[in-house]
Formats: sequence, structure tokens, C-alpha cells
Amino acid sequence: MQRIGRMVLCATVAISVAGCSLPRGAAVQSEVLRESREETPSFQVVAVTRDATNGLAQWPMTGWAGHYHWFKDGRAPDSSVIQTGDTMQIVIWDNQENSLLAGAGTKLTQMPPTTVSSSGKIFMPYVGHVSVRGMTTDAARNLLQQRLEQIAASAQVQLSVTEGRNNSVDVVGGVSAPGRIPLESRNTGILSVIAQTGGVKDSLRNPLVRLQRGGKTYDILARDLLADASHDVRVRGGDQISIVEDERSFNVLGAAGTQQLIYFEKERMSVMEALSAMGGLEANRANPKGVLILREYKAKHLKPGMAGPDMQQVVFTLDLTGADGLFAARQFDINPGDTLLATESPVNAARTILGLVGSVVGFGNTLNNAAN
Repeated sequence: MQRIGRMVLCATVAISVAGCSLPRGAAVQSEVLRESREETPSFQVVAVTRDATNGLAQWPMTGWAGHYHWFKDGRAPDSSVIQTGDTMQIVIWDNQENSLLAGAGTKLTQMPPTTVSSSGKIFMPYVGHVSVRGMTTDAARNLLQQRLEQIAASAQVQLSVTEGRNNSVDVVGGVSAPGRIPLESRNTGILSVIAQTGGVKDSLRNPLVRLQRGGKTYDILARDLLADASHDVRVRGGDQISIVEDERSFNVLGAAGTQQLIYFEKERMSVMEALSAMGGLEANRANPKGVLILREYKAKHLKPGMAGPDMQQVVFTLDLTGADGLFAARQFDINPGDTLLATESPVNAARTILGLVGSVVGFGNTLNNAAN
């Protein structure tokens, strides 16, 4: 009886110690969300379901703008506008007798070729300096025609433009041979420029192509630029191009295949894709009912009556044990700066306790055998 009493005492102590200080690698969901049940919690808990994903998609974006800004109409922007260094051939037609513009015995006057100056202007006799940079050929012809009508109402302007060869773009980094690239044609695409500089460096993780033009910045992932020909925009003189790494990332903690900072693999990533990128959940530890996304919103995002959070700190919960949660994980996006926490299953804690109890019982049996 004394030996049995010692065994029970040892088992009781083991269970008590295990329950108080059981070593675990991740938090249990109830521990993380305990505060949400208090009268004044400091964070909001939102269950992510299929019915909720459409509404949650209207919430403010965190960590970035929500999409990369690139040219919407492909190769069209600025492809045919007049630039500094272009040469303009102007012919003036006038069928009036004693025309001021046409020479004797002819109905036309061909003016000497004129080059668009650094200020974007050309000089035309009887008209003066005219600013044409940034205009299409048709727009420039109409402007010259209007100016000329003040002198000869019947005169008509014929205009052609030869692209200048002194326009260039700067490729400043992320390629094998950065430098200044002259543009031999107004039809030069950005992929051609990148190719001339040796291509994107192989060492770059998920490279992002960045083009700066006229005080604005445009970004596109290199894989998306290569995948769609309409993204290969024509460059123009003065553009600056750089290839940088996509720095957007999210944290992974808990009972996951990896615990680290994970960088985005594409422009947008769903929770399901994030789970795949992190190596999934640990089968023997993770609680598939307790996948949590921790996100912080700014104070300006809290707008009464508008779609959005009620508090700055929000914990989104997903239950991956059913089809509803699995489809929701495919529809709900992870944001840059989020923390994805895979909580530990309570069953794992119970197993550990039972293991400790088994060890104590085994120790008791050893004592029993030794006594016999």
C-alpha cells in the first residue's frame, strides 16, 4: 500500500507540474484569445469564413497600397510624342498669288530641318518659337497651322518628325552592366533596355522592375513583365530604371513547418498560399482550428459606418477542419507585415501529460519489481 501511495503521489506531482509549466513550442488558441473575452479587450477578433471574405476585402489595406502601379494601356504611353533632339521637317503649301510664304512659281516652301531644343521648342519664321515637346505629330502640326493662319489664312502645313538619337535612359541597378543606354528608336521597349544591360541579376530574390518618369514611380514584378507582352512599355528619354528585390514580407510563428520571415512570392498571396510557403502546419503539434493572422491597422482606418476594423489590432481566425475554412483561406489575402500564428493543439499538451504519467507509472513498476 505504501508503494502504491508513492506511485499515486508521484503521478499527481507530475501531472501538476506538467499542467503548470508544460514545455511547448507554440501558444494554444484559447491563451491568445483569452483577453478578447474581457470587458475591455485591446484587440478585435474576426472569424474568417466564406461569407465574410467579400466584406473583409473592402477593409483598408495594410503594409502597402494593395497593388503595384504600372501602365494600364501597355505600350501606348508616350510612344509617339515629340522629344528634345527630334528633327522636324516642315513644308508649307500656299496656292495664293504673291504668297508671302511660297516662292515665285511654286506653291510650296520647304523649310530647313529644325531640331527640337533642350527647352522643347522650335523656331519657325513669321511665327517665332513654338513649344512642341510632349505633343504628337498631329497635335504639333495643328498648332503650327493655327499660328500660321494669322499670317496666311490659306496656307497649310505638312509636318514629319525624325526621332532623335541623343535620347537615353539610365539603368541604375539590379542588372549585370548598369549605365546609360542611348535610344535608337522611339519603339524601344523596357525589356530591350534590360537586355542591353545584361539582364536581371540572378542573385535577386523576386525582382521588381521600377521605372521613374516625370516625378512618378511605376513598379511591376519581373515575372509579370515577362509573362505579358502588353506590359513591355516603350521607354522615353530621361527614364530611370532599376531592378530591386520585393521587400514585402510576413512573419510565421508557432506550430508551423518554419518559423521565420517569409517574403512574398507574387503580387498578392492568399492565406492558403502563405501556409504552403511556410511549409504547412506541423501534423503532430498544430491546431488546424486555430490558425491566426495578427494585423495592425492605423488610427485613420477606424471610420464609424465604413467597412473596416473597430480596433487597430485585429486577430483573424481560421478553422481549416472544414470546407468553409479551406475555401476562406483561398479567398482571404495575407498582408505585408502580418503575423501568421499556428497555435498548438490542446491534444498535444494532453499527450505530453500522459507521457509523463506513463513515465512515473513505469518508474513505480520498476520499484515494484525491485521489491519483489
